[in-house]
Amino acid sequence: MEKIYQSIVDFLPHLLSFIAVIVIGVVISKIIIRLIKNILQKTSIDLTAVTFVMSLLKVLFYLIVAITALATIGVNVASLITAVGAAALTAGLALQDSLSNLASGMIILFNKPFVAGDILEFEGLKGRVTSIKIFFTTIHTLDNKIVTIPNSRLTTNNVVNCTMVDRRRVDLTYTVSYDDDISKVKSLLLELIFKNDKVIRDPMPEVHVGQHLESGIEIVVMIWVNPDDYYDVYYYMQENVITEFAKNNITIPYPHVVIKSDK
Repeated sequence: MEKIYQSIVDFLPHLLSFIAVIVIGVVISKIIIRLIKNILQKTSIDLTAVTFVMSLLKVLFYLIVAITALATIGVNVASLITAVGAAALTAGLALQDSLSNLASGMIILFNKPFVAGDILEFEGLKGRVTSIKIFFTTIHTLDNKIVTIPNSRLTTNNVVNCTMVDRRRVDLTYTVSYDDDISKVKSLLLELIFKNDKVIRDPMPEVHVGQHLESGIEIVVMIWVNPDDYYDVYYYMQENVITEFAKNNITIPYPHVVIKSDK
C-alpha cells in the first residue's frame, strides 16, 4: 500500500501538469481561433472557406495540445507522431482525388475566379453558378439542368467567365450576295441594332465587310451589351435580320452545285 501511495504521490504532479496543459491549451486555442475567425470574416473570403479553415485549425490546435499534454505524463510522443503521420499519409493516398478537389476548392474560394451567380462556359457547358462547395461546384445550365463539377477540373482547365466584366460583345456574321448593295445592307443592320434598347451605345455598334467568300460577301457585326442581355440581343438579331433582308430583297446566298450535261 505504501508503494501504491508513493506511486500516486509521484504521479500526481504529472497528472496536474497534464490537466493544466489541456485546460490552458484549449483556452489559448479557442482565443486564437476566435481571433483568426474575426479577421477572416472581415475579408471578402467566402463563408464556406472560413468555416472550413476554422475546422482545420481547431483540429490542428487540439492535436498539438493533446500531444503536449501526453508528453507531460511520459508518453512517447515521437512514436505517436510517427503513427499519426503514417495514418495521414495512408489516408492521403486513398483520398488523392478528394484532396485534389479540396485544394482546388480552396483556390476557387480564396482567389475568386468566379463566384455564385456568374455565368460560365466550360467543356461545352454554359450556365450560372449556383453554389461553390469545398469539393465541387454546381452549375445551373441555360437549358435548365443541374451539373455538379469537381473543383479540380475547374482549376486545371480553361473556364470562361461571361459575367465578371461589366459588358460583353456580341459577334455576328452574315453573308450577302455580290449583287446586293453593301451600303444598304449595313444601313439596315444598324437600323435594326438601334431599335433594341439593350444595345450599349458606348462603344458604338460596328458593321463591317469581312471576307470575300466564294458564294458571297461576309458582313461582320459587333454589338456591346450588358452580360445578362447577351442572349436576348443575340436571338433578337438572328430572328430579325432574316425578316429585314427578306423585306428589302437582300439575298442570303447558300452553297450549291450546278451540274451541266454534255448532251
